[in-house]
Amino acid sequence: MEAGSAGPENASLGGEIVGRINQLAAISETSADLTRTFLTREHRAAAELILAWMRSAGMAAHLDAIGNVCGRYEGDRPNLPCLMLGSHYDTVRDAGKWDGPLGLITAISCVGDLARRGRRLPFAIEVTGFADEEGVRFASTLLGSRAVAGTFEESVLGTKDRAGIPMREALIEFGLDPDHIGAAARTRRQLHAYIELHIEQGPVLEAQNLPVGVVTAIAGATRLAARLTGMAGHAGTVPMRLRQDALAGAAECIGAIEEFCRTDDSDLVGTVGYIHAMPGATNVIPGQVSFTIDVRAPTDAHRKRAVADIVRRIENIAKRRGLSLQLDVTHENRTVPCAPWLKQQVAEAISGEGFPVFELPSGAGHDGMAMIDIADVGMVFVRCRGGISHHPDEHVEFADADAGARVLLRLIENFRPRDEAQSNSG
Repeated sequence: MEAGSAGPENASLGGEIVGRINQLAAISETSADLTRTFLTREHRAAAELILAWMRSAGMAAHLDAIGNVCGRYEGDRPNLPCLMLGSHYDTVRDAGKWDGPLGLITAISCVGDLARRGRRLPFAIEVTGFADEEGVRFASTLLGSRAVAGTFEESVLGTKDRAGIPMREALIEFGLDPDHIGAAARTRRQLHAYIELHIEQGPVLEAQNLPVGVVTAIAGATRLAARLTGMAGHAGTVPMRLRQDALAGAAECIGAIEEFCRTDDSDLVGTVGYIHAMPGATNVIPGQVSFTIDVRAPTDAHRKRAVADIVRRIENIAKRRGLSLQLDVTHENRTVPCAPWLKQQVAEAISGEGFPVFELPSGAGHDGMAMIDIADVGMVFVRCRGGISHHPDEHVEFADADAGARVLLRLIENFRPRDEAQSNSG
């Protein structure tokens, strides 16, 4: 594919992608907002629509045992290892329509372009729509990609949703056999790589006035649950110097977390996203406060140092204020670096389409965090308006969706497996 050669076959990919994004967004559990969670009736309807798109793009397609939508476009001979592309098709509650589906639909459209031209490559292409990345229904993320990577933990099958329905029962109702989830697993020798196109979910590309970017790493995350306990008391009778106000202590902790992360000279971020004060009355000094802490950084070493520093600050605040502290790690995900040989090919595709090459990390989690166990991972980011995501205002301009498609198509057509890429670079 020559530089800048957006021929008649792929000139309309942006229009096809945006049309399908809107069509998929119409499948929702409620009419008031977009919500499409794992193993619901709407999730099944979305899967059937995506299967139809895959088949119309020349792929053999099926649902695997966890509900992933899987399409395969053979190479120039059967049974070749594949380049796997994809993203997820579940959503958060009251979601935007681009997070996940943009990468999945773009990959399908790119394969459809190849099929219309009768183009076969020296490797197969597989497109996977992961069934559950967000973890909304059963509070366990990356279920679809963990099944493909062979790291799905069967213990989660007993997890219940808000209505008390176990995951095992929901899978059966969906038409799947939970005892065969292991059949979804792939092996390293079956995949050349896993590449995902995704909206940035942040404002960096917009600030740089760029439609696309090269992802360097998916940041690891540590989440903690903190609980400060002091002494509840009457708001009018306890002197300020004698108070053990858990909420005031929590406020100081939250300020310390923000200050520490804000003054860090790298891409460290820290968030307190939830806080609950007890007893929660206007005229009572709060005696106990619970809050969450989410810390992310592009390297594990940096994140672990930051968490240790934050914990020390919180401990000191609690001690000085006479508060007892309970602090528990509730979640920890390692950082996933994007493979240098894939970053180079993403950069070549971006440059080949006439855009400046800009690198940035992903602060949000993605299915590559599971896929790294069986394949090298690469990612392409597409600009989203205002950096807004997980919100109805999430939006990608037509031109940016089309730019992402052109970059991904160029990347596919010029893809070189790891051994070939590294020998050429050497």
